[in-house]
Amino acid sequence: MFLRNLGLLINATMTYTPPLLLAALGSCFSERSGVINIGIEGMMTIGAFVGASMALVCGNPWLAFLLGGIAGALFGLLHAIACVSFQADQTISGTAINFLAPGLAVFLSKAIYDGSSDTPPIDISGKLPKVFDGIFPIGSFWNNVLSNYSVAYLSLILVAVVWFVFYKTKFGMRLRAVGEAPEACDTLGINVYRIRYICVMLSGFLSGLGGAYITLATVNQFRPILVVGQGFMAIAAVIFGKFKPQGALFACLLFGLCSGVQVLAGASNIGISPNLISMIPYIVTILALVLFVGTARVPAANGKPFQKAK
Repeated sequence: MFLRNLGLLINATMTYTPPLLLAALGSCFSERSGVINIGIEGMMTIGAFVGASMALVCGNPWLAFLLGGIAGALFGLLHAIACVSFQADQTISGTAINFLAPGLAVFLSKAIYDGSSDTPPIDISGKLPKVFDGIFPIGSFWNNVLSNYSVAYLSLILVAVVWFVFYKTKFGMRLRAVGEAPEACDTLGINVYRIRYICVMLSGFLSGLGGAYITLATVNQFRPILVVGQGFMAIAAVIFGKFKPQGALFACLLFGLCSGVQVLAGASNIGISPNLISMIPYIVTILALVLFVGTARVPAANGKPFQKAK
């Protein structure tokens, strides 16, 4: 019984971690380049809608997953235009996206699906596949541990890829430098605007992938309240992880574990109010910010508009 429950907990953790981790990796790109992206939540929401609607249209979950990321990237471009080119307040721009993107998703859903803010359910063939599904006996420990959605493994691989880009490539070195001293980078001939545009759009793309994962894996349709604060949890994970991809991984695993505990506790009828159980991930997020935000070193130029010297 202990192994079975442990396996279920690991499975639940690996189910709820990927959307947070994908969005957190995207946030790492934006924050380390010096642009605050509060709009992660909105980018995840539009990615969730596009992922679900495209899966219904084409029946190809991978194409729908990619298109969900592209939808997020387009809102990342909008955020970059406002903050990088026009030096708008980054927090206000991100907040506007958190209103605009979900509003657009609901508007399009009602326009396409006969006034319904929810998309129709996606057929199982249109959902993202699982790895190792059917190899181990159903209900066994190893089936619970290893039979996870392919994107769960992909997100873990992406952590290593992002770490390599940050610390082992010329682009990563320039990215980190732009987030610390953009004026100095400009005098050395580094195009600060271009790097920030790329990073903010990558932030939107990965956030859109995180949203698309929710509708194409854990849930089989888009609903307006689907993301429910996961974008802000991803931002908290980045702060908790000290703006490093490996740190964001551990923070997202913690938050994913809390979501897994919430789901399993809610299903086990342990006599605790489901409303209290649903608060677990958010309470842990607040505690993590209170305890660790002071130890996180924010990039020196983060949130500060840059204007090229003439």
